[in-house]
Amino acid sequence: MNATDTVTPFRIEIPEPTLIDLRERLERTRWADAVADDWARGTAPSALRELVARWADGYDWRATEARLNRLAHYTYNGLHFVRVGTRGKQPLLLIHGWPDSFLRFEKILPLLADDFDLIVPSIPGFGFSQRPDTAGSSAPQAADRFNELMDHLGLTRYAVHGGDCGAQIGELIALRHPEHVAALHITDLPFWHSFGLDPATLSIEEQAYLGKAQEWARREGAYAQQQTTKPQTLGYGLNDSPAGLAAWLLEKYQSWTDGGYDKALGADAVLDNLTLYWVTQTAVSSVRFYFETAAALGEILGRGPVTAPTAIAALPGDPTKPLRSLAERSLPIRRWTELPAGGHFGAWEQPEALALDLHAFLSLHA
Repeated sequence: MNATDTVTPFRIEIPEPTLIDLRERLERTRWADAVADDWARGTAPSALRELVARWADGYDWRATEARLNRLAHYTYNGLHFVRVGTRGKQPLLLIHGWPDSFLRFEKILPLLADDFDLIVPSIPGFGFSQRPDTAGSSAPQAADRFNELMDHLGLTRYAVHGGDCGAQIGELIALRHPEHVAALHITDLPFWHSFGLDPATLSIEEQAYLGKAQEWARREGAYAQQQTTKPQTLGYGLNDSPAGLAAWLLEKYQSWTDGGYDKALGADAVLDNLTLYWVTQTAVSSVRFYFETAAALGEILGRGPVTAPTAIAALPGDPTKPLRSLAERSLPIRRWTELPAGGHFGAWEQPEALALDLHAFLSLHA
């Protein structure tokens, strides 16, 4: 057996020269000019300057590293994952999205640990998971890799939760490996559910919803178009400039959270995630996920319906908050919850509410 095919304990230990280089780059930031200090044209200059200043002087990655190392980290066949909870309990696979990481689930883990065996992988090309050398980081490929991981761990029947890209991967696991998925719980409806809809069958509510989605994509969706078509061009700047990386991601944390990034997440949580992207050099490989998934659409759309019982927890501040009637057209919805607060990042923003919803759904369907 190849060494990569074994589960190996992993510890986060970022070399000090990497952190020194980061601070020096932050201190040498060449700032772009600006005509207004607001979010209308992109990331607000004052917000970015404040965050970069803290990142360079005041933020403590070593404290974050020590905190994260209290979790049990492992690697398997190029995948990084955290495993916590109670062995022998219901296995639950938790899948993050972009632009976040396994850190999305840090606060929810203790709320689920007594009742579940929790597996939290990093998507290939994200965080401490291996960066694919060639095309190999699409949602279908990640789905197969995660199912392989669960099988290797002896967890052959498990529930899945995901948000953003994690919802895409979770649905594809249920489609590609239905015999293994006991239940599916997601916070977002994968984008392909809006494809192929017959306009004549749409209700007035559905037409209005899709119209608003198109308007949001027109105003806010340039990032997705860039990442889906030319991720490599974008990647050079993200990999070379920490301030550039911060600007690209902070815009999303601001507009996709419920009340803005500082209220919903806090500056240090944002810096934890930014530092993770920076020190692992996964900004480029993470945005390539969009390109590779788009290239695999033919494979995705060729699958049949999901059969696993499915739940959606919709968050009011999520710009892509799903509509129930559209979801019910293609998914076997058994539970639908309108959470009272929270945005696109689900468990990162509202761990308590999401944990309650997972418990309620999986107690009946897993």
